[in-house]
Amino acid sequence: MRFVLQIWKQESPRSQGAFRRYEVSDITADMSFLEMLDVLNEQLAAKGEAPVAFESDCREGICGTCGVMINGAAHGPLGGAAVCQLHMRRFPDGALLVIEPWRARAFPVLKDLIVDRSALDRIIGAGGFISVPTGAAPEASTRAVPKQNADGAMDAAACIGCGACVAACPNASAALFTGAKISHLAFLPQGRPERERRVLSMVARMDEEGFGNCTWHGECQAACPKSISIDAIALMNHEWLRASLAPQREVWREPEADAQSKDPGRGGTA
Repeated sequence: MRFVLQIWKQESPRSQGAFRRYEVSDITADMSFLEMLDVLNEQLAAKGEAPVAFESDCREGICGTCGVMINGAAHGPLGGAAVCQLHMRRFPDGALLVIEPWRARAFPVLKDLIVDRSALDRIIGAGGFISVPTGAAPEASTRAVPKQNADGAMDAAACIGCGACVAACPNASAALFTGAKISHLAFLPQGRPERERRVLSMVARMDEEGFGNCTWHGECQAACPKSISIDAIALMNHEWLRASLAPQREVWREPEADAQSKDPGRGGTA
């Protein structure tokens, strides 16, 4: 098989990028998309040309580092899969493939198809963890978790942080990513003690990183290689609203508690 590639080339974050045309041959239908890029780079090296820089690690759809836009679609035309799980049999022989990096202000291009996605790591660092001391892990059977909650936590935890949701969103929003990271802890009892601080900190960090607002287009859900539902965004919004109102509820209850302590008829002291 033979393909014509229009690939974004950019030497550094501060340099001007542009598309460059390549032709790659000797591709088999069973090759993955990343293997096709490997063949291209081998052919370029043989001609003394600079290879195309792209990122990958596991090549099993687990790490998400391989993410690029292919003909305008995040991770390409195969739904529920990362680029490394996409095979060349999905494209007709001789097809033109336009390949470019994620496009988002929060994801600056480092080189060619590689972007800096550390903004997602900083959102996790703002609260996507459990730090309350709980002692030794209890037996699983001693803390019952409803199946619906367990399933919701597992579905949300499937997020691999690839950034496809950001790249596909017309607003470059990270709401699906942040919602998934908040949701999988909100469903579990271990995440309850820090739930209010967590959601307020993570949403604030998401805004600080320069991601856009969610306007419920649903493109993020369609592009997600793990098919995470936008229900995670709804739960994040619910958790954020609950946490935002929590201080007001505490202030509102305080006068009632004082009145009770002074009223003998309500169980207080004279």
